[in-house]
Amino acid sequence: MRIIVYTGKGGVGKTSIAAATAVRSAEFGHRTLVLSTDLAHSLADSLDLPLGPEPTQVAPRLWAQEPDVHHNMQTHWGTIQAWLKAALAWRGGVDGLVAEEVSIIPGMEELSNLLCIDDHRASAAYDVLVVDAAPTGETLRLLSLPDALRWWMEQIFPMYRRSMKVARPLMRAVTDAPMPPDGVFASVLDLFHRLDHLHHTLVDPQLTSVRLVLNPEKMVVAEAQRTYTYLSLFGYPTDLMVANRIVPSDVTDPYFTAWKDAQAAQLLKIREGFQPLTVKTVPLFGAEVVGLEALRTMATAAFGAGDPTERFSEGRVPTIELTSPHSYRLTVPVPFATRGEIRVSHSGDELFVQVGGFRHRQILPRTLAGLNPSSARLDEESHLLTIRFEQAVVAASSA
Repeated sequence: MRIIVYTGKGGVGKTSIAAATAVRSAEFGHRTLVLSTDLAHSLADSLDLPLGPEPTQVAPRLWAQEPDVHHNMQTHWGTIQAWLKAALAWRGGVDGLVAEEVSIIPGMEELSNLLCIDDHRASAAYDVLVVDAAPTGETLRLLSLPDALRWWMEQIFPMYRRSMKVARPLMRAVTDAPMPPDGVFASVLDLFHRLDHLHHTLVDPQLTSVRLVLNPEKMVVAEAQRTYTYLSLFGYPTDLMVANRIVPSDVTDPYFTAWKDAQAAQLLKIREGFQPLTVKTVPLFGAEVVGLEALRTMATAAFGAGDPTERFSEGRVPTIELTSPHSYRLTVPVPFATRGEIRVSHSGDELFVQVGGFRHRQILPRTLAGLNPSSARLDEESHLLTIRFEQAVVAASSA
């Protein structure tokens, strides 16, 4: 199966690009499903066809879906939410409708839609899954969630679950407060396992590619740079940049002259800055891109006669090299990051790399877990963070 995830700043045209990719993929003979994981669905508007919470066939070998967030929330969060609502009602007499809203953790609605990806992967009903994801800020928050939750689930959750088994009978003797039953803990654990499995699916470069859609505008390019940094930090394979709404060269109206010059400068910045990623360009069309025929035209502009499901770039991944009998070098790609915004820390077999507001926890392989990190250096030309690991004796003597 092939999974292609499109994201980008809101308003850059990622839904149209995702839909156009799916249309072309189906024409190449792939059984293709395009679905929206954004709460503000616009996929049906792009296709100009009615869509529902289940996959709807819209063309030969092409299906489309706008998942039902309420159904997905009940499936993935229903047991946990029911206990939270009861606890809120007991603690402060919170009205049922208010309790239902408050009991939803921020991001849970988007996350429940994102979990549809793994459902379809497991079904094997499609050859290609094209995902119209939420804008970059929301998508990055969701993609970093497994990393953030893993420590809590491995270290704190088991202890809390064991303590509740002991405390529950005692608490029932002194209070009528609703205590979390075993079903709540089982649901939390199941949700984490599903989220962790989705994470493994999305970081597999043989299965998944993340693609960034952007317009050649200064603020949009800057956000795309930050997004690419964080995607690389968390190991999500990015294979393509799609620069959308380029003013065509045959437009000679003086009104567009300054706009074309500004776009040309940003396009140069995109091509140079995002190497080795492939960059595809899509023109600004004279009419709104709506409906299958218009999407076919967009697909041709973006991919020519080629198959949009191919991998356009391999991207860089963390690597480990033996540099001497007692030392190793770990390199982590962090494109566009600067020295001042990177923090590296180490605890046991855990390495923490923070870039800006995102912190990545990486479990070190056994080869490195027993060694000490002796230095960390960022090469701002290659965008590689190099962390050296040495045996304690070697590190002490070199100090």
